[in-house]
Amino acid sequence: MQHRMGEGPLHDAKGRLAEPGWATAEVKRYSRAGVKAPKWRLKEWDYYCVTTEDFALALTVADNGYMGFLGTAWMDFAARTAVNDAATTGFPMGRMGLPASADAGDVKAAFGGIALEFRHEAGGRRLIVDDPGFGRGRGLKGEIFLSDAPRDRMVIATPFPNAPRAFYYNQKINCLRAEGEVVLGGETRRFSPDSAFAVLDWGRGVWTYDNTWYWGSASGLHDGRRFGFNIGHGFGDTSAASENMVFVDGIAHKLGEVTFHLPQGAHDSGPWRFTSDDGRFEMTFTPIVDRASATDLRIIRSIQHQVFGRFSGEVVLDDGQRLSIRDLVGFAEEVENRW
Repeated sequence: MQHRMGEGPLHDAKGRLAEPGWATAEVKRYSRAGVKAPKWRLKEWDYYCVTTEDFALALTVADNGYMGFLGTAWMDFAARTAVNDAATTGFPMGRMGLPASADAGDVKAAFGGIALEFRHEAGGRRLIVDDPGFGRGRGLKGEIFLSDAPRDRMVIATPFPNAPRAFYYNQKINCLRAEGEVVLGGETRRFSPDSAFAVLDWGRGVWTYDNTWYWGSASGLHDGRRFGFNIGHGFGDTSAASENMVFVDGIAHKLGEVTFHLPQGAHDSGPWRFTSDDGRFEMTFTPIVDRASATDLRIIRSIQHQVFGRFSGEVVLDDGQRLSIRDLVGFAEEVENRW
């Protein structure tokens, strides 16, 4: 039985999660003051990924305590290529000013030649990127406006076994309509709100040192209706709740546990499969391109494989309705972190 959280503070007076579980809105109030752990252990990030049928853009601003991180990435599905760029800064420990809410507070960061802004505006959110060094000097610059926020989102508060002050508070907002353009190497790429959709991954937490997580997400259209999902597992104590949800017309349908079945060999060498313990999410994922990155400094290590591709399969909604999904663009990832 999965526990649905009520409103209130995220932490108790001792810095433990007050109520592990799931929700479809930002019911818990996050505050850095409520965290009873060293500042260098607290990790905060806002990550946006905008997908179309032909390409995708990913933008990251992260304050990981001992390291600040800005990331940009462009995936071209026809060419089957992924280009990453990143900049780091030492020991921001909260000075990057990432907000305590996914629904208020702007993000603005610039260092290492990359400038990113995530603004809240009337009717939505604006993403601004300026990365002149992207792609060996090709450059990446533009603005995208995200609108038509769904009623429901995925919210989860996850504790970690044997680490009472470790936690992960995460929100995923799927199926945001995207409109705007970016200039990549002198070529303008446009995002239209009838075919471009974004997801926000908003994360705040104190993590244990060694973790591997699995995450999958897709946002788009099914029979003319906005459709998307969030699936994941692999870290923390998820006995109170999983993060698995399907969204149709902005309404969440809660799933049980979803298992990722990766291909043998390279992450993009063959199809992935997804099965659920309640039989309501059965999917095959055909890879297009692996957005891979690796950092190995012995003490700090991050091996990331975010694979973009297409999902096909069946989903069962809360009312028993069965949807047949075909070639929905999204991504699935395996990430190993020692941090």
